[in-house]
Amino acid sequence: MTDSLWREGISFPEALAHAAEMTDAVLGRLLAVPPDLEARVHQAMRYAVLAPGKRLRPFLVLAGARLFGVARHCALRAAAAVEMVHAYSLVHDDLPAMDDSDLRRGRPTCHRMFDEATAILAGDGLLTAAFGVLAHPDTHADPAVRCDLVAALATAAGAAGMVGGQMIDLIAEKQVLDIGAITRLQRMKTGALIAFSCEAGALLAKAPNGPRLALRGYAHDLGLAFQIADDLLDAEGSAVETGKPVGADAAAGKATYVSILGAERARAQAALLVRQAVAHLDLFEGRAELLREAARFVITRRT
Repeated sequence: MTDSLWREGISFPEALAHAAEMTDAVLGRLLAVPPDLEARVHQAMRYAVLAPGKRLRPFLVLAGARLFGVARHCALRAAAAVEMVHAYSLVHDDLPAMDDSDLRRGRPTCHRMFDEATAILAGDGLLTAAFGVLAHPDTHADPAVRCDLVAALATAAGAAGMVGGQMIDLIAEKQVLDIGAITRLQRMKTGALIAFSCEAGALLAKAPNGPRLALRGYAHDLGLAFQIADDLLDAEGSAVETGKPVGADAAAGKATYVSILGAERARAQAALLVRQAVAHLDLFEGRAELLREAARFVITRRT
């Protein structure tokens, strides 16, 4: 048990902003640009990962770690690793071979700012750097804990998680998926990394199964609610609000929660999932209020 990440009684908006500030500071230190020929890929990595954003996944890591009194510097390294993986996935998702997007987080995508080859290498660099951060003794003194973190993130990011979900997403451009397949797609593509983010603090703390299962249940419902909110933003939002192109799913003919359920039923489903997510946190009583607020935030955000 050591230094608290936030003062008692901090509001959710303050905690979210502070999590972003702390995570960005760690990322800036971890991703220094060397004065060598390979500097360009380091610059692209920094451009991608330090782009403006909510840093929701790092927040979830830090809020979960706070439940168990995990040391600040350990939690922040795990949070930085998660954001590296998330940024890598966005860089590759935006490539011409995937979504072919020009805008991300309100500015040109990595391959537009640099070039396609550099963007691919930047994504590769961020992904591998994340595992290096988790494997380093500064993240945790116990090698077994570090191994658990690496294994869990590998599962979340790989073919059984985010990569597999992206494959299904590409198939969805050519094949109509039912609601079950869409749910599986989103659990893998979006939910798996959110689940790791929620459980990382418990792994760092060597927490027992009960709290870990509660956080896993919370993450499961939160991830689906998050994706429904994303589908609603894509259908109803604007590029000015979201910082990225909207209407892409409809243009590609992809089935989504909104296209199958309709906007109102999708919104009601997201609200139900948030209530379920919050109920999983009863075990932690008042200590999990920031996580409860995070669940409510994901369906009211406009970016």
